Amino acid sequence: MSRTSGDDDPEVGRSATGVQAVERVVQALEILAREGSAAVGDVADRIGVHKSTASRILGALEAHGFVQQSSRRGKYQLGVGLLRIASSIPRRLSLVHAARPVLEDLAQQYGETVNLAVLRGGYAVNVDQAMGPTNLASFDWIGNLTPLHATSSGKVFLAYMHPGLRDDVLRDAPPEALTPRTLTRQQLDEQLPEIIRLGYAATRGELEEGLNAIAAPVFGHTGEVIGAVSISGPAFRFDPDADPALVKAVIAAGEEITELMGGPAAQDRS
Repeated sequence: MSRTSGDDDPEVGRSATGVQAVERVVQALEILAREGSAAVGDVADRIGVHKSTASRILGALEAHGFVQQSSRRGKYQLGVGLLRIASSIPRRLSLVHAARPVLEDLAQQYGETVNLAVLRGGYAVNVDQAMGPTNLASFDWIGNLTPLHATSSGKVFLAYMHPGLRDDVLRDAPPEALTPRTLTRQQLDEQLPEIIRLGYAATRGELEEGLNAIAAPVFGHTGEVIGAVSISGPAFRFDPDADPALVKAVIAAGEEITELMGGPAAQDRS
């Protein structure tokens, strides 16, 4: 869409009528909803305004939390302010949409399978998955119920779960030895406090022999754990102990999704 001469003048842009201003704000939000993220120049071209006008629109939306800028991409995307006013949107669906770019970035960076899981009863269920460009063949984990005691995401949920609820869950579904490396209940109880201290959980051949994984928690706006982001790969090339940068990247992914969901920063959690 071509820009009008009035939009080339910042002063004229500021004098746009209230209706025009609202229409432009709505158009900007629709662009971000449709495309996921966009730079100021892209928004300006699609709305048909000068770049400075688009910048003011996005700046105003950002001030209220309706959009936010990704420093990694230098683009804008929808912000957590919309989640606060869109209470009719199911939280789980919002989580998937918010997390998707983070999952894709992590998968692209490390070339392994990245999953997003939520807690359902006594299981962790994967609700989204991203795979890196070199990961040509991988199991589709979406929709699968996985045991809490033998998966990295499941361990995250157990670690942050109320002790009484944890006891109920493990009593109803006691740890089953799925491989020779699956933890016993005593080993699991000893490991859970360390998961909270370190900020991540790891499994090493505990669900499937030769499969390792790391997961980090995702917190919601009330401070509870609402999900877990994990990355997994074959043990011969994927070793959590040998790659501290990978561990930090998974923790950072969990923190980024937490921020997108309006959750508290790490220093603000009790």
